[in-house]
Amino acid sequence: MSLFSLMGALEIGLIFSLVALGVLISFRILNFPDLTVDGSFALGGAVAATLIAGGTNPFNATLAAAAAGAVAGFITGWLNVRLKIMDLLASILMMIALYSINLRVMGAPNVPLITSPTVFTLTLPETLPAWLPDFVARPLLMLVVVFVIKFALDAFFSSQQGLAMRSTGANPRMARAQGVNTGREILAGIAMSNALVALAGALFAQLQGGADISMGIGTIVIGLAAVIIGETILPARRMLLTTLAVVLGAVLYRFFIALALNSDFIGLKAQDLNLVTALLVAIALVLPATRRKLFARKNGGA
Repeated sequence: MSLFSLMGALEIGLIFSLVALGVLISFRILNFPDLTVDGSFALGGAVAATLIAGGTNPFNATLAAAAAGAVAGFITGWLNVRLKIMDLLASILMMIALYSINLRVMGAPNVPLITSPTVFTLTLPETLPAWLPDFVARPLLMLVVVFVIKFALDAFFSSQQGLAMRSTGANPRMARAQGVNTGREILAGIAMSNALVALAGALFAQLQGGADISMGIGTIVIGLAAVIIGETILPARRMLLTTLAVVLGAVLYRFFIALALNSDFIGLKAQDLNLVTALLVAIALVLPATRRKLFARKNGGA
């Protein structure tokens, strides 16, 4: 695999690590199976692309995309908390609704950004040093963004408000007994989760040169795979290491995808992407159980 392909996989992996952090909040911290992710990822891309194409500053458009994702997540939480709709069903309803909403936002199945400015073109100088090509500078920029968000999440979940949110997912009955408003924590957590996913969608649309109505399909699978892979390679109880594991899981996932599709001896092509994704997710799901069996066998032999 060439250096260009390697840097491209790193860049996309870092973008999807934001999705993985969002999935971590909903699935792991809040224990809330949120399928809104597929819709909010496309919503972020749709809002950012539409605003940028209309002349809005890319940074403001990206922030607006994240805010739109937060609203979508809040509505999902509201359906569950206030209307008492089952969490999984509430997220499915919002995911379905977002398909039509995204079409309304874009006014078409896709919005191109080929000649429009993006956060990447405005942040990185037009003339980079000879030793720092553009395809290397973009992943470095994404690395900074991801770790700023990662450390912000670490600080939040170490605060009193963050601990209240973690207790809501771990034991809601005990959390309520301690005076925690679990409904409010679910609303805030799902909104935060989808804001991160929509932010990833906005950055992905600007990286790929446009937004498409189908760009969010399978996003939840990628996020879950990244979380599971990260927890397998770096099992930890501390939030600082858990978020790091999730970021590493997303990057490794994209590396595996790029390696499989760029390995001529395997014979895979671009149309095999979903097949490779399914195989990687299956392996990621099997690995934790296999690891536990090997550990138990080793301890039993000792």
